[in-house]
Amino acid sequence: MKTTRKPRQEAPAPELGRREQNKLDKAERIRAAASSLFETHGYGPATLRQIARRAHVGLGTLFNYAADKRDLIFLIFNEELGELTASALSAPRSGGLIGQLMAIYRRHYDYFGARPELSRILLQELTFYSSGKQSEAFLQTRRTLISGIGTIVADAQRSGEISDQEDARFIARSLFFSYSAAIRWWIAGPQPRVKAGLADLQRVLELQVRGLAPEEKIKRKSRRIA
Repeated sequence: MKTTRKPRQEAPAPELGRREQNKLDKAERIRAAASSLFETHGYGPATLRQIARRAHVGLGTLFNYAADKRDLIFLIFNEELGELTASALSAPRSGGLIGQLMAIYRRHYDYFGARPELSRILLQELTFYSSGKQSEAFLQTRRTLISGIGTIVADAQRSGEISDQEDARFIARSLFFSYSAAIRWWIAGPQPRVKAGLADLQRVLELQVRGLAPEEKIKRKSRRIA
């Protein structure tokens, strides 16, 4: 007699222990309290003691999650930025180098444009941010983004869209620098509109990429203009 085998069921994901869940709850309360106070009181006037009080944790507990106010800004953003970057880089890609870069950067502009007050603080404070409890997570997200850009650049080099005379990783870093400066310039405005910011960024990138075009393409284009 033939027996029917029951489909194998995957084991449910293990639930977080009480201690781990408690840590996550505290981190979320601290993030929410810091976000609220930075937006309403301003980054300068808000104090760590006020943030701890609003989050219903002791000041010592807060220091387990962030070394200072600067660290708190990255605690607010790190998880979402990591997820956003991973999602942007894993999305299906099409079009040329500029189009692919803009598809990635558009998600960042949408994200920062939705919360300009906090985003201004983050983009101001990230300069020379290399130490602190939250620094490694932030730096890893940045490395992931630059590495993803490097993959796109290498593809553009193989297709002949841009010159292959320079290392793709160095070009990726250069393109990231342009984006990093452009988004700070944009977010510093009184009313940063995403559409206008992206248009400005695209102009910057197009200017930069034209300088990377293979020499023969530049010559052909010059002949057509003549």
